[in-house]
Order: sequence, then C-alpha cells, then structure tokens
Amino acid sequence: MKPDFQELIKIIKVNDPQADTTMIQLAFEFAAKAHEGQLRKSGEPYINHPLGAAIYLANLKVDNNTIIAALLHDVPEETKITLKEIKNNFGDEVANLVGGITKLGTLKYRGIERYAENLRRMFLAISQDVRVIFIKLADRLNNLQTLNALPHNKQLRIAKETLEIYAPIANRLGMGQLKGDLEDLAFPFVYPDDYKWLTKILPTKKQEQEIYLEDVKKILDKELTKNNIQPVSVHGRAKHLYSLCQKLLRPEYNRDISKIYDIVALRIIVKDIADCYATLGIVHSLWKPLPGRIKDYIAQPKPNGYQSIHTTVWAEREHIVEIQIRTQEMHEEAEYGITAHWQYVEKGKPQEGSRLSKQLSWVNEVLKWQKEIKDSEKYLEAIKLEVFPTRIFVFTPNGDVIDLPEGATPIDFAFHIHTDIGMHCVGAKINEQLVGLDTVLKSGDMIEIIIDKHRKTPNPDWLKFAKTSAARSKIKSSAKIQDYFNEAWETAKGLMPGRKKK
Repeated sequence: MKPDFQELIKIIKVNDPQADTTMIQLAFEFAAKAHEGQLRKSGEPYINHPLGAAIYLANLKVDNNTIIAALLHDVPEETKITLKEIKNNFGDEVANLVGGITKLGTLKYRGIERYAENLRRMFLAISQDVRVIFIKLADRLNNLQTLNALPHNKQLRIAKETLEIYAPIANRLGMGQLKGDLEDLAFPFVYPDDYKWLTKILPTKKQEQEIYLEDVKKILDKELTKNNIQPVSVHGRAKHLYSLCQKLLRPEYNRDISKIYDIVALRIIVKDIADCYATLGIVHSLWKPLPGRIKDYIAQPKPNGYQSIHTTVWAEREHIVEIQIRTQEMHEEAEYGITAHWQYVEKGKPQEGSRLSKQLSWVNEVLKWQKEIKDSEKYLEAIKLEVFPTRIFVFTPNGDVIDLPEGATPIDFAFHIHTDIGMHCVGAKINEQLVGLDTVLKSGDMIEIIIDKHRKTPNPDWLKFAKTSAARSKIKSSAKIQDYFNEAWETAKGLMPGRKKK
C-alpha cells in the first residue's frame, strides 16, 4: 500500500486532536517539490520514501519537528536544495536533525573502515540528539521494504548492516517492535535458505497454536471477569521470524519446532500494576506454572526499560503456554521504547535524571572509550562485545540494575560501578557467597565487591577474564604506569652512590 499524506495527518490528529499540522503540510509540499521527477529504484515516486518514514514515526508519537525532519531528510543529499535553505524555511532544530541524518549517509570509506566509521557516527548522533537515530531507523525500515529493487551485492550489504547494527541499536533503545520488523525484513536476504525452511514449516504450527490459544483466552476471560478484572486486551503475540529462527538454531532445540512454545504467546494488558499481579495469581490458580519460568520484569525492569511479567504454564490439555502480563503504558514502552515517554527539553536531550536519560546512559559510556580505540578492527571487536551481544543485568546490594555483556565477571562489575572500586577490588560476593573474581555473572545475580583501600593497583592477570572495554583499559593503563615507575626506580637505583650498574 502506497503511503498517503492524509494518512500522516490522520495519525497525528488521532495522537493529538489539537496538533497544529501547518508546518508538516509545508514540509511535505517542500519535499515533494524538491524530489519532483525523481524515482526510486523500485520505480515509485521518491517522495514515497520520506513520507513512509514520517508515517512510521508518527505512529511512534514523536514530536512534529522529528516528523518534519523525516519528510526532509533526503533533500540536501538527493536534490540541489541546501541545508541552509531548510534552516531558513523550517528553523535550526529541524536543520540540525536533517544535518545529522545527512552526516550518517555520507561515508567516504569502504569495507571495514566504512563499517567502523558508520558506528562511530551513529553513537555520536545518538548522544547529540537521539531523534536523529529515530529518523535513521525509520529510513532504514522503509528502504528494506524496497530492497528487492537493488542489485544483489547492495541487498546483502544493507541487510547484513541492518542485522548487525540497526536492529541491535533499536533493541538497546527498547524499541522491540521496530527491532523485530528490521530483522524480519533483512532475514531473507542474509539467510535465504533458513528463511525458506522456516516459512515452509511455520504456518501449520502457528495456526495450531492460534486456534489453541483462542480456547485458553475464553477460559481466562471468564475467570478475570469473575474476579472483577477488566483487561484492556487479551491477545496472541506472534514471535518474529528472525527471532524464532535464532532460537530454533540453538543446540537445545536443534531445528525442532515442536519444542518451541511461544510461537504465539498470550499477552494480557491490564489497567494497573495491582491488576498485573492479581492476573498472575489467577493464571496460576488455573494452570500450573513451570518451575523457573516466572520472570518479574516489573519489580526489576530490564536495562532498556522493558517491564512485564512472564510466566509459562501447563494449560488446557497439558499444552505449554507462555503468558505475558503488563499495563498499557508498559506495553507501549515495550513496543516503542524510549519514544513512549517523550521528555525532551531541548535539542533532543532528555531531562537529567529522567527515565529516558538513564536508558541512554550506555551511549555516553560507549563514547568515552571509543575515543581511545582508533584501530577499526579493535573498535569493531569492542563494539560487538559492549553493544551487540546478549546482555545480562545484575544488581548492586542496593538493588540498582547494572547492564553488562554476557560473560562479564565481578571485575567488569567493579569497574562499571567506579574506577576506584575496580582499582581497590580484592574479592567479591555473588548472592552473598564468596566467589573468585573470574566467576562468570548471570542475569539476576546480586554482586558485592570487597575492597582494600591499601591496594594501589589492579592485578594485570585480571586481563585474562575482564570482558568490558572499561575494565580492560583501566587495568592496562595501570599496568603501564606501574611498569614505567618500576623502570624509573631501577634506573634510579643504578645511579645511587655505592651501587654498581648492572
């Protein structure tokens, strides 16, 4: 279905009936005139692309300037109109957003250098105004929808870049729906054989689960009503294709789709947190929960802000069903990430101490250490560890959530809390039990670091098991300083009266 400008206006008005769309109308007309006569590789008018990106962002309830910038984002790069003209017509804020997108699109490098530079610019753009990445993600999503029109080598590059860069960034920003959509569109181009295999075996299994969940839903609706709980909605949630394939390829599933119980999960949206826990109790009174499969992300949210209660139960006819319970607000945040709570004060900067600011703290950490890594290969290796791997979340004794890469140890935890904690670390407790500093942490662990203020430097041997760039760089720096002083001391001793030089 071709995007339509009136569809954009309708979405904005549904989100805010009082919204003034005058500038959005002017931006669309400006962009349409600038791109007049231009066609995409698919043969459709060029204006359909920025309009499609703007419609997607409007559904995320972003501010008007972001939508205007999305409509104009390709004008400086694809037409003769300059960024200065955009600034004169639409102001500094819109021009800065469009300029940020233009910088992301103009890379003179190729191969690994291009890849590394793309990432460096991406994180810098997020730190300066996170709305730039919203536009870039919407731009990428729309481009993927017409990827068939491009040559094979470009299809593969764009699709791989999506799976390796854009989808993980969407995930770190808590934008679950966008992450899944990006992955599913890129999937058939990067792994065509796996895609064909999965789409061949999936329909029958998916249909079976959907029919079965209708029976479960009827029983649940009746029980919720009996207990005076009126859910906002109870519906099935189909697992994204790429995510499902990744799960099936794990050794414990070995491509056996009959072992996957959440192809379609049941999602219950209720009005408040009290109803979440009451609903959990009702579910467990109806069906026996599987041991170890209850996850309370409301009491302890994931680092990207995700909140929900997950439980897996033996439901009707001894079928296993995954059930998710959350409020409407939690649901919107799970789907749309940080755009669900718009708290900007100026230039895309979240308020200090706000939930949004905390969700973006990892970007500032990345910027700190990426300045130190100039070599592209080492930079990519570090980025894959810090940003794109499976993440775990562990806790301080005070209950603060700490986000670390899978495989992290107490040393990584210590340096994440503070450099001084890492420098003076002599031991650690996990869940109140003394452990070695090389112990691998697991999600949900509570870690306490034991320090000795008389300790001056970290042990260089920690490099054998420290995972994070922050920990490794501090340990290496300390070791270099210590080597320097050792050498200086040896030299000084050799110059002392009465001592023979070696």
